[in-house]
Amino acid sequence: MKIEFIGPASMAHDGGVHYPALLDGQQLSCHFSYEALDDVEPDGILGDALIHFKNHQLKLLSIAEQKILKGHAHDGKIQIFSADLALS
Repeated sequence: MKIEFIGPASMAHDGGVHYPALLDGQQLSCHFSYEALDDVEPDGILGDALIHFKNHQLKLLSIAEQKILKGHAHDGKIQIFSADLALS
């Protein structure tokens, strides 16, 4: 299984962040919920979601990678929620 996070990050319709990737050469849409972005730094204040994502990008992409490796990507999409932060 080959995972490539190709970016760039962009705002999602729900206030979260979308980050494109490739899974074995096929497009994969990684969606990080607003709540996951807010909870990634418990003592922080979520201002601009894109800046907050960039500040925590390595941790968030690592969580996405773990979910992908566990087979949670379906129909070219993977969703990362607050509960997934426990994976890190």
